[in-house]
Amino acid sequence: MDNDFHAVGYKQLGKTGEKVSEIGLGTYGIGDYKKGEEAFVYALERGINFIDTAEIYNTEDFVGRVIKRVGRENLFITTKVWPKNLTSKESTIKAAKGSLKRLGINSVDLILIHWPHDTMRIEDQVKNIESVQKKGLSRYIGISNFSMEQTEEAWSATSSTEIVCNQVKYNLEEREYEKDVIPYCEEKGISVVAYTPISKGKSSKTPELREVSNSMGKTPIQVSLNFLLSSPSVIPIPKTENLEHMKEILGSTGWRLKVDQIELLKKR
Repeated sequence: MDNDFHAVGYKQLGKTGEKVSEIGLGTYGIGDYKKGEEAFVYALERGINFIDTAEIYNTEDFVGRVIKRVGRENLFITTKVWPKNLTSKESTIKAAKGSLKRLGINSVDLILIHWPHDTMRIEDQVKNIESVQKKGLSRYIGISNFSMEQTEEAWSATSSTEIVCNQVKYNLEEREYEKDVIPYCEEKGISVVAYTPISKGKSSKTPELREVSNSMGKTPIQVSLNFLLSSPSVIPIPKTENLEHMKEILGSTGWRLKVDQIELLKKR
């Protein structure tokens, strides 16, 4: 085990009672499947269990390869339906079945509306994604890139299940969701899954982050991720196909920044 590696922590997903690793693995932009597979297997063998993909990413087949390596039973798999496939229950179910075929599994754990459809009512989009869960193709449903108003609408639109997460772009550089979406999600028991959580490394240039990193003996990326982890509802999903970077990511879990350090980072 790596010297700077802490035991992976877990968080409850929404109000499901389901425990997922407090950091998940994003897959958008994975290019080198061989390298990526080794990095993912390394993380999954050390307690990470949450993998995120989408039909539009062209990485569901990559995730399928990883599933074959480590086994389905220990993984929590999320995928997403693209807006143009949400126009009816039939097209939504067809899209979900396509994802399952590429993943090589019978059902996912969580399926999301990838982006809100421009012209459809939120209520209708939610009913269509809900039909996937009713068919037994996904255990849970959620949303992604939904504004405050859209999240409220989605929350009110379900009939047979609940929205368990809203996946949004959230990092130290981009924190507008802290104003309304994240507090609302915390109030309702909706998890916030944060994509692009290290802002492609931009945050590492700030003096506040360097100060905290130096005082903790952690890298700027580890501190950036841990800042998000300090919120009980937030699960960041960084992406890497590089084993050394994956080791660095794993070093961000199992510990917490102090309150004054979090406040310092918020002031920047």
